[in-house]
Amino acid sequence: MSSTIISGTGSYIPERTVTNAEFGQHEFYGEDQVKLPQPGPVIVRKFKDITGIEERRYVTNDLLASDIGAIAARGALDDALISGEDVDQIIVAHNFGDVRYDTIQTDILPGLSARIKHLLGIKNPNCIAYDILFGCPGWLQGMIQAHIYIQAGAAKRCLVIGTETLSRVLDLNDRDSMIFSDGAGASVLELSQPDSESGILSYAARTDTVDEAYYLFLGKSNLPSSDPRIRYIKMKGRKIYEYALTNVPAAMKVCLDKAGVQVSQLKKVLIHQANAKMDHAIIERLFELYGESQVPENIMPMSIDKLGNSSVATVITLLDLIRKKQLKEHEINPGDLILMASVGAGMHINAVLYRV
Repeated sequence: MSSTIISGTGSYIPERTVTNAEFGQHEFYGEDQVKLPQPGPVIVRKFKDITGIEERRYVTNDLLASDIGAIAARGALDDALISGEDVDQIIVAHNFGDVRYDTIQTDILPGLSARIKHLLGIKNPNCIAYDILFGCPGWLQGMIQAHIYIQAGAAKRCLVIGTETLSRVLDLNDRDSMIFSDGAGASVLELSQPDSESGILSYAARTDTVDEAYYLFLGKSNLPSSDPRIRYIKMKGRKIYEYALTNVPAAMKVCLDKAGVQVSQLKKVLIHQANAKMDHAIIERLFELYGESQVPENIMPMSIDKLGNSSVATVITLLDLIRKKQLKEHEINPGDLILMASVGAGMHINAVLYRV
């Protein structure tokens, strides 16, 4: 039986590097709009100890999320050795659409998928383009949807893109703003050969909204003198950490159990790059669920230290870097089992098990 394979990947890592030292010059306020007592450099140092982030990437002023999404898409199409005219669906995950430099207004008219199809110059009207708003797990959810379409015979090839310019919606007086960054990644999915063992083996997803719906939200700046009508990305960090630590490993286990795969069989685990401390805790909890007390060395690639949290782009960027041998000490080979997982606004969680 044929599965759905990743035949090409691409990514765009912005040129502009913003170090923690630059944030150390900021004045930080709490959500109560009271200035934090610690000086900037102390806040930044504590931030690095928790998140593992040393620097992050921002797009230059002339670029939009649709622009960098198109760049990543071209890379994936070239890697798959196909033309955009060969694609049946373009699925684009994002959260804020295009936000022009020096504004705070999001723009999704038309949607980013239509904009990217236009930028790629695809003329085929039967290439359907649509957006996904699914928080940070958006790219993985696009992968799941593309897989279902392909397995149902409704599409032959899908281009799944995750793109975000979070630097345009940050409250720079909120210490949480140091987490977020910009980036884009893309993948081409298609049906595998009948005799191939490669492809998507299983997936899992969940949405929790009873108490969790507004753990991530848009809110006013922490700066007392700011315009209360302008909204920025905000999060309840402790709530997210507790939620993720309990529920992400459980969803990952559901995904593995569906395929009859033990955690010890995994070659790599690619987790959404939100917080290094949280990711390490998640993978430790996953192995504990299988009675394993030791997590294998080098199983979890990380990019957050240099790239920050680019939301929908983190997992596909990691995968692209590994496939193209651009991430030191990490490689994947035919037959390797990879588990990809993400968590984000919604709250949403998903996981995909893939055999290279």
